[in-house]
Amino acid sequence: MRFKGLDLNLLVAFDALMTERNLTAAARSINLSQPAMSAAIGRLRAYFRDELFTMMGRKLVLTPRAEGLAPAVREALLHIQLSIIASDRFNPAQSDRRFRIILSDFMTLIFLSKVVERVAREAPAVRFELLPPDDDPAEPLRRGEIDFLILPEMFMSNTHPKAALFDETLVCVGCGANMQLSQPLTFERYMSMGHVAVRFGRTQKPTVEDWFLLEHGLKRRVEVTVQAFSMVPPVLSGSDRIATMPFRMVKHLAKTMPLRFVELPLPRTGFTEAVQWPALHNCDPASLWIREVLLQEASRTASEL
Repeated sequence: MRFKGLDLNLLVAFDALMTERNLTAAARSINLSQPAMSAAIGRLRAYFRDELFTMMGRKLVLTPRAEGLAPAVREALLHIQLSIIASDRFNPAQSDRRFRIILSDFMTLIFLSKVVERVAREAPAVRFELLPPDDDPAEPLRRGEIDFLILPEMFMSNTHPKAALFDETLVCVGCGANMQLSQPLTFERYMSMGHVAVRFGRTQKPTVEDWFLLEHGLKRRVEVTVQAFSMVPPVLSGSDRIATMPFRMVKHLAKTMPLRFVELPLPRTGFTEAVQWPALHNCDPASLWIREVLLQEASRTASEL
């Protein structure tokens, strides 16, 4: 179908290429042969009178024109999918919808595992794909590549709708044999001790405690950096190192590992975990349903402490 001279099927090919950043993977994702995909690229270049991308080794580098087109094309296709193609009725028990969610291992273990368990009973064919936080988790949200982003609210933008889940508190944790945590921890001792820090993504984005310290121009002595909260206890074991972790995560890990924890000597130790979703999904029946499940389970989680 053509619209003002543009074959609209080409937009699907363009969106696949922008998503995959690889010609072969893009062709596969929309069931095109590689010659057909190459032909589609040629027609797109002719229509927009722009190369759209160049190859630097194996890396696809977009032109400014393509960079500007990508979000508009993605938004248009999502709008068609959610507003025109999708059915108004959503029956969880009969749905095989897949929800893609970015979240930490802390929120997976403490919170989302309960959601998955409940959904398995109410909607057994519904699937989840859980992804770790990356350098810019808001970007796949903007592109509509994920359904939800679950993070501390302070790290969320105001571009998309969001809802608070529950409040969490940070504590200082160490090995069960760490006698330096046998008494209340002063701020001076906290700052002088060796730390294990959790950092996400290739650029190691600062976490909540880093944020609190940076507010006061402070920097702790990080000896070991790991990519998940569940990786912290093995690095603490047998050492005098400490880590700063969510209280619920420490309680969960302490069931199977010898850990000692004390109150954190920082001006701020509390934060709010929240969920965010693409604005285009705001009225999507499937998104509305799972959002209600998330909020109900969050209420239960909040009452457990």
